[in-house]
Amino acid sequence: MLTAFVSHGAPTAALERGPYADDLRALGREWAGVRALLVVSAHWEATGPFRVTAAAQPGVVHDFWGFPEELYRLDYPAAGDPALATQVAGLLRSAGLEAALDEQRPWDHGVWVPLRLARPEADLPVVQLSLPRPRTPALLEAAGAALRPLRQQGVALLASGGVVHNLPRLRFEDEHAPTEAWARAFDDWVAERVEGGRGAEVFDYRDAAPAAEAAVPTSEHFDPLFVAIGYAGPEGRARSLHASFRYGSLSLRCFGWD
Repeated sequence: MLTAFVSHGAPTAALERGPYADDLRALGREWAGVRALLVVSAHWEATGPFRVTAAAQPGVVHDFWGFPEELYRLDYPAAGDPALATQVAGLLRSAGLEAALDEQRPWDHGVWVPLRLARPEADLPVVQLSLPRPRTPALLEAAGAALRPLRQQGVALLASGGVVHNLPRLRFEDEHAPTEAWARAFDDWVAERVEGGRGAEVFDYRDAAPAAEAAVPTSEHFDPLFVAIGYAGPEGRARSLHASFRYGSLSLRCFGWD
């Protein structure tokens, strides 16, 4: 499985056990034979070109506040891959997209939280790709398509964000609150199209999907999905790797493409 999209939830997912963690560990086992991971996270937006982490050891940043102290002691000691970063930037430029290397940027929690679950051994090199500002679904899909040759070299793409992600509407007092109907409707609409080989229809989600404004008030968590659709290509067959909700409306939906 060389393409996946995961809803990474709250940073506390790095500490959890249960069905969600089990399904991410199952994803990690699908990476047998993979030589490196390219990760697109909701938490790295940068004005201008696509940016690519190019340090040999980028390290992690704990880019959140108010969580248990144990979280701030967590690390993910995987190596970077400067040669792969250069190749990523080159493929994007060859497709007419601006790209720049970044030797200072550490991995944000959209990278290391799901990877601690999926690949706790930290034995695969990791390169992170930013979300540019401004951007469109078509631009992100084009970037994923430009990077598709990396599949033949055993590079897996992990897109890390969330299908339904609206923090002001979460019921933080009740992790197991009943799922809101609007959140489930949007999540189901996306899943039906992605799993049905109709990913192109998701590009028009703002106008076509139920409750899109509530489910995606800002696009940074949803946008990594479009990179994954481009990387998987029209021949990719998608399936749900996990589907659940937390706090009433936070989707933990994950997809993988065979």
